[in-house]
Parts: sequence; structure tokens; C-alpha cells
Amino acid sequence: MATAAEATKSTVEQFTSASNVAFKEGVEKSLAALNEANAHSKKNLEALVASTTAATKGAEALGAQAMAFSKAIFDTNVTAAKSLAGAKSVQEVVELQTAFAKSALETYMAEFTKMSDTVSASVKESMKPLNERVTATVEKFQAVR
Repeated sequence: MATAAEATKSTVEQFTSASNVAFKEGVEKSLAALNEANAHSKKNLEALVASTTAATKGAEALGAQAMAFSKAIFDTNVTAAKSLAGAKSVQEVVELQTAFAKSALETYMAEFTKMSDTVSASVKESMKPLNERVTATVEKFQAVR
């Protein structure tokens, strides 16, 4: 009977020891996974902040361009109006108006292209940090598979 009790005690001690080791390993793995998830979330937040900052800078640049264009157009319109007011004949009015319309269209198209380039660059810059995080996440999932 003493041997059966000792064997049972030994089995219980082994089971307890194995349970403690398994529990400790489980907690360590959970903490490691949690730390990794926190690091990943932190990088995602940093990417979001960088993206928002880039988008804000792009919007500011676009706003400054629009204001400069509006001022330039206003000045051009005032000059054109003065020229038209000083015209000596209907023929001169038609010539001035034609030249003004052509110039206005060319200016508008050039500014539209410039603003399109600014928007495109802004979108590209604001998406870059987010794309990097998506790539990192996809790579991580592929590594796990």
C-alpha cells in the first residue's frame, strides 16, 4: 500500500508539474502574441497619422494653389476689362475678347493640370504609409500559413 500511495503521489506531482509548465508556456505565448499585436497596432496608428499628415499637407498645397490662381484670374480679368473699356472699335473689342478667351482657356488648362498633379501626388503620399502596413500584414499572414 505504501508503494501505491507513493506511486500515486509521484503521478500527481508529475501531473501538477506538467500542468504548471504548460500553463506557464501558455501565458508566455499569450503575452508574446499580445505584445506583437500591440506593436502591430502601434505601427498601424503611426501609419494612419503619417497618412493624415500627408493628406493635410496636400490639401494645404492645393488650397494655396487655388488661392494664387483665383488672385491671378482676378487680376487678369481686371486688366481685360480695362482693355475692353479702352477699345476704339467693335473690331478691337472682338480681337481683345478673342485673345482674352484663348488666354483664359490656356491658363485654366495649365492650372487644371497643375492641380491634378498636386492631388495625384498628395493621394500617392497619403496612401504610401497605409500600403506599407497592408503589405506588412499580408506578409505576416503568409508567413503564418
